Amino acid sequence: MPSTNPQHKERVEEILSWYKYTNTPDQQENLAKIINYGRIGGTGKLMILPIDQILEHGPGRAFEPNPVMYDPLEQAQFAVDGGFNAYAAPLGSLERAYEVLDRHNVPTILKVNSHTLMIPDGENPKPSIHSWVDDAVRLGCSAVGFTLYPGSLYSNEMEQQAKELIADARKAGLITILWVYPRGEGLIKGQERAVDVIAYGVALGVSLGAQIIKVKLPVDGYGITSNQEMGIYDKVPTQTLTDRIKLVMKAAYNGHRIVIHSGGDFANPENLSYEMRAIREGGAFGSIMGRNAFQRPREEALNLIKDLQDILVA
Repeated sequence: MPSTNPQHKERVEEILSWYKYTNTPDQQENLAKIINYGRIGGTGKLMILPIDQILEHGPGRAFEPNPVMYDPLEQAQFAVDGGFNAYAAPLGSLERAYEVLDRHNVPTILKVNSHTLMIPDGENPKPSIHSWVDDAVRLGCSAVGFTLYPGSLYSNEMEQQAKELIADARKAGLITILWVYPRGEGLIKGQERAVDVIAYGVALGVSLGAQIIKVKLPVDGYGITSNQEMGIYDKVPTQTLTDRIKLVMKAAYNGHRIVIHSGGDFANPENLSYEMRAIREGGAFGSIMGRNAFQRPREEALNLIKDLQDILVA
């Protein structure tokens, strides 16, 4: 049930108002469905369960730490029990999990493209497209998701694909979430998560017209040579994670677009709590929490997710 806190209600209304003149009525309804679903639904904060790791990292790396999660039916039930706002997965996973998702009316996100470890493009990644908007409509999804790699030599092609996806999703009444993961020869190697790069990625995502942008947590430093030479952020606070998230949110039309951050590699609860507080204090909207959720034993994972949700909405 959505939060009954009047301040939360006002906040949700404010967020939806940012999209009033750009979303179709169906898109606005689907965005509201995601915002209002789950344990922290109606607070204006989001926590989404992604299960695209079966392709991005391979089945063994993704699920062998907790083998029950090989089955999308278990994944979907975990999304329900964990009170997530939505469940994001590739086509086959959504089809397998449809029974549970439909029963609980879980908002779903069809991840239409993915990268795999078997594609030899480490320097300049280029994901494959596996599904499209028609599949999302058939499965009753609220959104489609797409990974974009700015900095790759193939970035222009991916941007065009994202543009077409966003246009087709609009016609179908679905919203679009862009996974914006800067990577490739256009960036300083090893600095793909630098704050200037992450902010630039957010700017690209909102400029393409996506309703929600997902990015990694920013680190200090520069990832674009010309920015480093010009000292673009030298006089701006970037020392703490909260500082950097605030800077990234400026690129989201001064915080008027929804930005969520990746949960990242498996980490201890103390680190995750620190990151969640920084996300809250930095003005971002939440997290897309995958491996740090489903790779743990079920009860431990559910308790952790609850604690992190509480931090996010405190």
